[in-house]
Amino acid sequence: MTSDGRFRSPTVEEAYASCEALTREAARNFAYGIRLLPVDKRAALSAVYAFARRLDDIGDGDLPLEEKAIRLAAARADITGLGAASSDPVLIALDDACRRFPIPVDAFCELIDGVEMDLRGVTYESFDDLVEYCRRVAGTIGRLSLGIFGTQAAHADAGAATVADELGIALQQTNILRDVREDLITGRIYLPRAELEKAGITLALGPDGRLGGPEDALVEYLRECAQRADEWYGRGLKLLTMLDRRSAACCGAMAGIYLRLNRRIRTDPAPVLQQRLSLPGWEKAVVAARSLAGRPEVSAA
Repeated sequence: MTSDGRFRSPTVEEAYASCEALTREAARNFAYGIRLLPVDKRAALSAVYAFARRLDDIGDGDLPLEEKAIRLAAARADITGLGAASSDPVLIALDDACRRFPIPVDAFCELIDGVEMDLRGVTYESFDDLVEYCRRVAGTIGRLSLGIFGTQAAHADAGAATVADELGIALQQTNILRDVREDLITGRIYLPRAELEKAGITLALGPDGRLGGPEDALVEYLRECAQRADEWYGRGLKLLTMLDRRSAACCGAMAGIYLRLNRRIRTDPAPVLQQRLSLPGWEKAVVAARSLAGRPEVSAA
């Protein structure tokens, strides 16, 4: 607050600090990766995360649908009007990041489109339909991050944005598989309807809260889905060869955590029928250390 009683807008440094604090608190997996970046890139990626998290919180929050729609419309206006005077630390940091790095800001509008799909209760008939959703809510994050990572000159025109998109889609498939029970509890089904029907599965919670539909068929189907996601990791992780060492370490750490989760689901899907899987802190640290040493997780296992 200023001496005359007015609230003071945060400085750019304060705005970045706010975004980094939010990232450390709310995104443990993300934070394990970005700590491997140089200071300027870490700050910029925290700003991207903070705005993306705002959109995610709107979509997953408890507000009435009408209020969620209003807030998403306001967020879209914030992005399209980025650069205008603001006292919002996230917008201040994001505006500065976009001045420093070639961040594809329009990708945020695609992300908002994806969140709006959740608000409308969209379901997915085919896997191709699901891929389009994953592209909007996660491929966009890959492309936004790539704007900060940058690519080595030899790979500048090698389709890095497409590969980043594919890696984001791989990560979102893992999210969907590990959260299938929790999503059903909130009334959301992301698994393609045609695939579930072909496998003879009707997702349902038993009296004990365990997911089934029937269980044996569901376990086998989830295993197949994890194998398919692993193939997307195989394509998306080619991005690491296009990045400088520290950017590759960051990307490899974040992707490696989800890849390990995906492998566990592929090996034994049964635990996701009753709980949300996550890696312990020590294992995330191992993945980050391996990435920093130039030995990231790979898709084949």
